[in-house]
Amino acid sequence: MNKSDSQLKKDIETELHWDPRINAAQIGVTVDKGTVSLLGAVDTYPQKWAAEEATKRVAGVRAVAQDLTVKLHYDHQRTDAEIAAAVLSALKWDVFTPSSVTAKVESCAVTLEGQVAWNFERDAAEQAVRKLKGVVAVHNAITLKQQVSPAQVKEKIESALQRQATSDASSIKIEATGGKVTLSGQASSWRSVQDATGAAWAAPGVTEVVDHVKIQMSY
Repeated sequence: MNKSDSQLKKDIETELHWDPRINAAQIGVTVDKGTVSLLGAVDTYPQKWAAEEATKRVAGVRAVAQDLTVKLHYDHQRTDAEIAAAVLSALKWDVFTPSSVTAKVESCAVTLEGQVAWNFERDAAEQAVRKLKGVVAVHNAITLKQQVSPAQVKEKIESALQRQATSDASSIKIEATGGKVTLSGQASSWRSVQDATGAAWAAPGVTEVVDHVKIQMSY
C-alpha cells in the first residue's frame, strides 16, 4: 500500500487518538519517507511506549524516532526513596524475575542490574517496574549468561521461525557470533520483525539481538 507522508501522518494521528492510553493532544507527529518522529511530552512513562506501539501498528511506517519526554502529573510524582521501595517490591513479587536482579533509582529513573539466564527474565524485570507511579525512565543493564555455541543458536532460531510459520522467515538472515545474533534481510511488516527478534531472544545463550531487518512495503 503506497501512502504519501501526509496520509501516513493523518493515519498515525488517528491511531494515537484511538488508543485510550494516550493523550494524543500532547504528541506531535512528523513523517519523512515513512520514517516517523514523535515529539512532545506525555504524563507517564507507560504512555510514552504506548505511543510508539500505536505508531508501529499503522501500515506504511518504516521506522520510528521517539523524542517524547515524561512530565509527570502531580498525582504521579514520587520521591526516589518511594520509587525504590516500590521497585524492590515489584521485582520481589514478579514470578519471572530472579533474585539476582537489583535496582537503583536516581532522579526518578530506574536502572536494573544483575545477571540472568534468559532474556524473558530481563524483560520481565523491566515490565514489572515500567508502570510504577513516579518512574520517568527505565534503563535495563541486566546481562545474560551465554549457554550454547553460536552454531546451535543459529540452528535453533531458524527452526523456531520455520516451526512457527513466521511470515518472511525465508527472507530474514541470521548470523550468530558468540551470544550476539544479528538479523538482516527484508520483512513485509513490523510483526514479522517482532516474530524474528522474539525467536532470537528465545534461543538459549543469546545475550544480544541486533535488528538490521528492513521493512519492505508492497507498492
